[in-house]
Amino acid sequence: MPESRNRPMGAAFLLAQLGAHAANRFAARIAELGLSPADVGLLRMIAAQPGRSQQSLAADLGVVPSRVTALIDPLDRAGLVERRRSTGDRRNYELHLTPDATRVMDDIKRTAIAHEADITSALDPDQQKQLIALLQLIAADQDLTPGVHPGYRGS
Repeated sequence: MPESRNRPMGAAFLLAQLGAHAANRFAARIAELGLSPADVGLLRMIAAQPGRSQQSLAADLGVVPSRVTALIDPLDRAGLVERRRSTGDRRNYELHLTPDATRVMDDIKRTAIAHEADITSALDPDQQKQLIALLQLIAADQDLTPGVHPGYRGS
């Protein structure tokens, strides 16, 4: 017997469906800035903790340090991230955003705000807060690192 198109979907399916849709829409929006979602995530993580080492970034992302090098190289070439030798341990590099990255971060913020408003436009402000709280509860229960997209592991 064929399934009805009106059959209720489970929460996991809906989360996956909406997650893929939201990720694709965000990727299209951010591409207009010449960035990928991975670039945005890295810039945000460096902005939140200026001077962090590539090793600490690798640990938070759950990837090997050589993967971070490959992720940071394009941002370095674009003039958005600067590697500086650590004064505490000359074997390590500290990551910093460049002055050009400040403008880019403002553009990212505007894009993210517009994206959030578009994706959640069917909800009133109280419903949006409730949805965020419920999603945070699920993410915490699944031991997901706050603010870190799991896509870096497969990138």
